[in-house]
Amino acid sequence: MRIAIDARLINESGIGRYLRNLLQELQTLDQTNEYFILLLQKDLRFKLTQNFQKVEVNFRWYTLQEQFKLPGILKKINPDLVHFPHFNVPIFYTGKFVVTIHDLIHQHYPMNRATTLDPVTYHLKKIGYKKVFSNAVVKSRQILTPSNFVKNQLINEWKVDDKKIIVTPEAVDDKLITAVGSLNREKFSIKPPYIFYIGNVHPHKNVEGLIEVFLKLRQNDPSLQLVLSGHDHFFWEKLKKKYQDPDIIFTGFVSDGELVTLYKNAECFIMPSYEEGFGLPLLEAFASSCPAVSSNAGSLLEVGGEAALYFDPHNLEEMMEKIQQVLNDENLRQELIKKGQQRVKDFSWKKLAKQTLEVYQKCA
Repeated sequence: MRIAIDARLINESGIGRYLRNLLQELQTLDQTNEYFILLLQKDLRFKLTQNFQKVEVNFRWYTLQEQFKLPGILKKINPDLVHFPHFNVPIFYTGKFVVTIHDLIHQHYPMNRATTLDPVTYHLKKIGYKKVFSNAVVKSRQILTPSNFVKNQLINEWKVDDKKIIVTPEAVDDKLITAVGSLNREKFSIKPPYIFYIGNVHPHKNVEGLIEVFLKLRQNDPSLQLVLSGHDHFFWEKLKKKYQDPDIIFTGFVSDGELVTLYKNAECFIMPSYEEGFGLPLLEAFASSCPAVSSNAGSLLEVGGEAALYFDPHNLEEMMEKIQQVLNDENLRQELIKKGQQRVKDFSWKKLAKQTLEVYQKCA
C-alpha cells in the first residue's frame, strides 16, 4: 500500500508535535507499506526509515499554491491513500484521503482580534477556510479527532455520521518525559511561588482572564508571580504592553528542559480556555508532577478526568477560588499530583499510531 502524509507542518507547535510522534511510531510499527512524506525543503533533514520516502514540497499551507499545485504532486506519487493532518485539503484533489480535525475553534472564536490581516482580506480568508473545511469533512473516507468532544461537534454541527469519525487521543512527548530539567531563573526573573501557563494568547485561551485573576490573587500574596510561556510574536507583545508588571513573567519560547522545570516548580498549572479540542498541556503538567487547575470547557474534562480541579472559564471568581484552594492546601496539591501521574498513563502515541494505521488499512 502506498500512503502519502502531508507533513509540511512538522515543525509547527501543535500539529507538528502530532506529526512527529505519529511518524516516529509508524516507522516502528510498519515496515511493510510504502510511505511518501511531504516536507518543506527546510525539513528534509528529518530522519526516516527505509520504507518512508521524502517528497519535497516548496509551498506553505493555506496558500493558492497548496490548492492548485498539491493535487498534481500527489497524482505523480499515485498513493492509495493520503493522510492530511489538518483540514487544509486541496479542493480539487480527487483521490482517497483521511483527515485529522483537531478542533473547530476557528469557527467558534473568529480570529479578527488575533490577526494582522486587514478586515477585507481576513473576511475573504475566512470564507475560503470554511469552503476548504467543508470539502475535507465531506470527501474524506475517515475523520480522525483527538477527543470525543470534537467528534460530537462534527456530528452536531456538520451532520457527520458518527461511524465516519475515529477518536485518537494524543499523548505527552517522550522527549518531555525524559528531558533533564534546567532553567536560568535569573534570565527570566522568576522567584517562586508562581503559577504557570503555556500556550498562545488567541481569544479562546482566556489568558487576559487569567491575568486579571492573578492580579487579585496577588493582593493576598504579594510574593506570587504569574509565568506565561509561548512563542514570542505580535500578540504576545500586545499583551506585554498592556500588562507591564514585574511579577507577570513572559518567557517566550522555552526548551523541553526549561518547560519541565517550569512545570515541576510551579504551585500549579492553569488551563483557562473557553474551548479546546484536546488540551495537551494538562497531560504535560500531570507528567511533570504539577497540580493542574483547569477550565471545564471543551475537551478538558475528558482529558483531565479526576486529576484536575475545574472551574467555569466565564466565572473569574470561581477560577480564583480553585487556584486559591491549590495554593492553600498542600494535601490537595499532593492528591492532584498523584492522580495526574496515574491519568497520564492512559494516553499513548503508540496507541494513536496503531489506531491510525488501522484507518489507513481500512480506507485505502
